[in-house]
Formats: sequence, structure tokens, C-alpha cells
Amino acid sequence: MSTRDDLTVVHVMRHGEVHNPDGILYGRLPEYHLSELGRQMADRVAEHLASRDITHVVSSPLERAQETATPIAKAHGLDLATDERLIEADNVFQGKTFGVGDGALKKPENWKHLVNPFRPSWGEPYVEQVVRMMGALDAAKDAARGQEAVCVSHQLPIWIVRSFVEKRRLWHDPRKRQCTLASLTTFTYRGDKIVSVGYSEPARDLVPAHLLAGAKPGKGVKGKDKAFGA
Repeated sequence: MSTRDDLTVVHVMRHGEVHNPDGILYGRLPEYHLSELGRQMADRVAEHLASRDITHVVSSPLERAQETATPIAKAHGLDLATDERLIEADNVFQGKTFGVGDGALKKPENWKHLVNPFRPSWGEPYVEQVVRMMGALDAAKDAARGQEAVCVSHQLPIWIVRSFVEKRRLWHDPRKRQCTLASLTTFTYRGDKIVSVGYSEPARDLVPAHLLAGAKPGKGVKGKDKAFGA
């Protein structure tokens, strides 16, 4: 029987690669699905977690996250739950091609959205992301108390909640996020308190080099230099 002092592990996974040949910043838009490579990433992580004591799997409502979570839930004989709080951050550039090094920052029509990088002014405030993500993690912890849970979400919210837990500033350089495709950011709770944070990349060998954490933007490949991964 679990107690309030049990260790509970909550793995927060970023979804796999998305089919997005035009390099759109897809944000919360529907109908963006995993690519074939993304499905391989999802299967790889499901295999990696197959021996773990996972009793709860929950996902963002967006298709790419649901498709990533499905093999994990299936491997453990679980129904996949959905939590709206795990959704991608809202962004005014959603639906556009907007990436590091593509000249978007030089366009006057975009300047009004860039006045405050600390909030940030172009989308959902970082503090609001922390609140909803902590709520989702706590709910997953309660659902799997004394065992393990998996939450499938998106790069920015995952990085922001990790930064908060590790007491780092929330504003940051997006190129330096340690949250590659299909990665696991793992929060260990003792009772209701987070006591450690870990990070792993079970599908690292499947991730294209230009999408690994810290990689420089690619050049000359359509869509490959965009910061659209989410």
C-alpha cells in the first residue's frame, strides 16, 4: 500500500518528430502528426520504459503528443488519459515560418511582439506555463503515487517547468534547451515534494543532428533551420 512518503516518478516526455515539410511553427494547430521517424522514436521510448512500474500515462491533447504516448500506454495495458495543461505554449507566430536566423526578427510587423522577452510578449507567459505544468505533474504524481507516470508534452513547457524546479531564470536562449525530441525529463517525488530531476534521451540515435540540444541551425534544407519544433 502506498503512503504519503513514497517515492513517485513522473517522466515528462517530449513528443517525437512531426511531419512538417514546410517548417511551420505549428504550435497548437491541429492535424500535425508524427512522421515515420517520429513513430520510431515513440516506439523506442516505449521499449525503454517497458520494464518500469508505470501505472498512469497522460498526454497533451495535440495529435503529435497523443501518438507519442499511445505505444507507452499500450505496452503497460493502460488507457491513455488527456490533460489540457500539458498542451504547447500559445504563440502569436503560430502558423507561420518563424525561426532562428530566418530574418523574421528584422521585419517591422513583428517588433511589437518582441518588446519583452522576459514575459514573453510573443506568447503565453512563462509563469502561466509553470502553474499549469506543475498542476499536471502533481495530478500525474497523485495518480501513480508510489509508482511511475508518463506525461507527454512539448519542448517549451517542459523546459520552463524544469527551469522553475531547478531554480533557473525562465527567460532563456531557445537554442540551449536540453529537451530534444522524444527525451525524458524525470521528476522524482518523495511524498508531494520533488527531490530530484533527471534527463535522458532513449531515442538519441534517431534524432537528426541539427535537432539535438545545442545544435546550430541547419542551412540549405527547407524547413530544417526553423525553430518550429515544439
